[in-house]
Amino acid sequence: MDRKKLEELTSPNAANAKKLMLLGSGELGKEIVIEAKRLGFSTVAVDRYQGAPAQQVADKSYTGLMTNAGFLRSIVEKEKPDCIIPEIEAINLDLLFDLEKEGFNVIPNAKATHTTMQRERIRKVIAEDAGVKTSKYAYAESLDELKEACEKVGYSCWVKAMMSSSGHGSAFVKGPEDIEKAYKIATEEGRVKGARIIVEEHVDFDIEVTELAVRHFNEDGKIVTSFPKPVGHYQIDGDYHSSWQPAEVSELAEKRIYEAAGKITGALGGLGLFGCELFVKGDEVYANECSPRPHDTGMVTFVTHQLGFTQAGLHVRAITGLPVPAIEEDGFRKIPALTPGASHVISCPSEGYDAMLGNVFNATNELGVSLLFFGKPEAHVGRRMGVVLATANKVENAKKKAERVAHKIEMQTRQVAEWKKQQLKEKHIL
Repeated sequence: MDRKKLEELTSPNAANAKKLMLLGSGELGKEIVIEAKRLGFSTVAVDRYQGAPAQQVADKSYTGLMTNAGFLRSIVEKEKPDCIIPEIEAINLDLLFDLEKEGFNVIPNAKATHTTMQRERIRKVIAEDAGVKTSKYAYAESLDELKEACEKVGYSCWVKAMMSSSGHGSAFVKGPEDIEKAYKIATEEGRVKGARIIVEEHVDFDIEVTELAVRHFNEDGKIVTSFPKPVGHYQIDGDYHSSWQPAEVSELAEKRIYEAAGKITGALGGLGLFGCELFVKGDEVYANECSPRPHDTGMVTFVTHQLGFTQAGLHVRAITGLPVPAIEEDGFRKIPALTPGASHVISCPSEGYDAMLGNVFNATNELGVSLLFFGKPEAHVGRRMGVVLATANKVENAKKKAERVAHKIEMQTRQVAEWKKQQLKEKHIL
């Protein structure tokens, strides 16, 4: 798709239909597909396993390893998408750069995808290129270097693998006695096993927020950045557990959040919605990481924003050249939330397949409550299988409501042995 304003829409089956291809088809990708289909775009969902959430609603789907350059190139050349939207980290990055050079539109761009999936690269962009404040940090490639880095950064601190997500490969270090265990976790449990790790100062923040900054075309065809209200959230074991909007921050902190997110996304470039993770302590703001796509904490926008202006809707609008109206205020383009809301995760308690939710009627029989059940075919202990979304007159009340309802919902899975037996029956082997 040309990087310019979009003046017309077609049906998804039209000869000149605009086509969006997702590389990764999780719950966030599913919402992107739904928003794209509302506007008439053709959609293609790719993932490593069949039946991923976005594949369930896309026009076409493919299954295979996206780290395999041959597989990835074959489907790109076959489908010729107008936009290629990386939704996960496990992608052949060299091929993304090649495809971009050949004229394919990688969202937001291959460089941003490459940068944000590794902590050293994104920290350099944040601290050096964008000039945004971060916690103190250092790097290490051995146990001895890690001990020196922890002393340099100071206790308490975090030891993290260079490539990881959802808390994998990260360990909290209170003092020297925790270093050896942290080294083992960081080098063995990250997405890519390796010796080089990062040590980050622990910021005793008041609140952790995600700013869903949107880079898009304005009326004059120039790229501008618009800012929804900051989203507050908290984590358990390094993974998001609840989020809410708007976050409870001071006016000065909110201004600094927009400033930081604008600088970071400006340094990354391209079009689309970015999830900028920041720590807020009083009026001070520290940048942590940035994702070049919709963020798990941003699922709360499905109830706080109007239809078409959720984080998925804003992403689709931005990358396809559709308008993103905003209010000019205090030197920023602001996208206001319509109502206070919160999300709370529904986590799986066991391993298995075909997760089932119980007590749904009683749990959700309450005004201002919505349920998103992702439909993931595989279940693992602690895996996010859905979220409860709630609205209320105040954000604190929405948080309490979402948590209360989520805890009422019961979940169970078909166990692995039972699932395999059923598969054999269906194949007429038993």
